[in-house]
Order: sequence, then C-alpha cells, then structure tokens
Amino acid sequence: MSITVIRTALLYGLLILAVRLMGKRQVAEMEPAEFVVTMLLANLAAVPMQDNGLPLVSGVAPIFTVLGLELILAVMSMKLMPVRRLLNGVPTLLIRDGQIDQNALAVSRVSLDELQQKLREKDVFDYSQVAYAILETDGELTVALHPDFQSATAKDVGAKHSPAALFYNIISDGVVLRDNLRLAGFDEAWLGRQLQSRNCGKRDVFLLAVNCYGSVQFVKREKR
Repeated sequence: MSITVIRTALLYGLLILAVRLMGKRQVAEMEPAEFVVTMLLANLAAVPMQDNGLPLVSGVAPIFTVLGLELILAVMSMKLMPVRRLLNGVPTLLIRDGQIDQNALAVSRVSLDELQQKLREKDVFDYSQVAYAILETDGELTVALHPDFQSATAKDVGAKHSPAALFYNIISDGVVLRDNLRLAGFDEAWLGRQLQSRNCGKRDVFLLAVNCYGSVQFVKREKR
C-alpha cells in the first residue's frame, strides 16, 4: 500500500510539473496539440499508478518523452509558421461587415446555432452589427462591432478619468506579502502606519491592497 501511495504521489507531482512547463492556460484556451498532450500525459500516468509490477522508470519514460516532444514542437511553432499552422490551425473569419461566411462555417464545422450562441455570449444579438467575427484557434470567438454599435468610451464623451493602476495585495488573510509591498513602492513603516490608523494588527486583516497612487483597499477579517 505504501509503495502505491509513494508512486502515485511522485507521478502526481510529475504531471503538475509537466502542465506547468506547458504554460499557464485553462483547458478551454488550449491549442489542439496542447489538449492532446494533456490527455495523453494523464493516460500514461494512469498505467504506472495502477500497476505496481511495472518499474517506475518504465512508466515515467513515456511521460518525459511526450513532454519533451511537446516542448520541442512548441519552440518550433514559435519560430516556424508552417509548423504553427499544422499544429494549431489558423483563425477563421466567420462574419465580415455583417455578412456571415457560410463556407467558412462549413469548413470550421460550426453550425449557425453555435455561432449565434457564441455571439450572445458576447452580448451581441444581431449579427448585422458585427464588423468582424473571428474564430480563434482555441475555439473562442473574437467579435468587433461596427463603430455605430460600440459603447461610448470616456474619450468619446470627453470625460476625464484617473489612469488605471494595478492593486497589490499587501496583506492576504493575515499574511504580509513583502514582495508585493516592495513592488508597490512602499515599506514596512508605511504598512505600520496603515495598521495603526485602523487600530488593528496584521492578523486582523483579511485584505489590504494598494496601488502606485496610494489608494488602499481594506477588509477586516471576520471573527471565525
């Protein structure tokens, strides 16, 4: 039993490492080749997990082989356009100037119902308002509306607004994230003043975040 637990833990760690090496993507955002490799790795790992008679090295070798091939092909697809098109395909224009390209739908094997559903997910209910709709290689639909149907921006109406700024979590559930404190451009003395002004210690804080302009988000931890 202990051998099975150890083998499973090692293979689990190996799969986590393999997925991390493949990059930060959600399953829905994976390219076709990446999705196939992920499924293949899971199946390869299942065999040595279930068969203790199989040497661990024999079970790990195919995983490293598939992972190595994936990394090689990933580099090749970055450098060579033919390889990229072969592995991942190319984006397909489904709508141009409010006109649906029926041939492109057929080639992409996307039904009219599926196209309409994807448009509704983008809050578009009239395809004639679409300037371009592009089916990306990961299956997502990118939609650009005609200017007449786009929402007005602050620039369009002449409104002034503060520039966007990233908030850094300085305290998260009672834990001080000192790297974020440094990245935000503040120090321990500043943090101490923030806590003192709120009459609390760091363990009393659920969230304290700040941006480069000094705007602070603060949430006190609820009693548990």
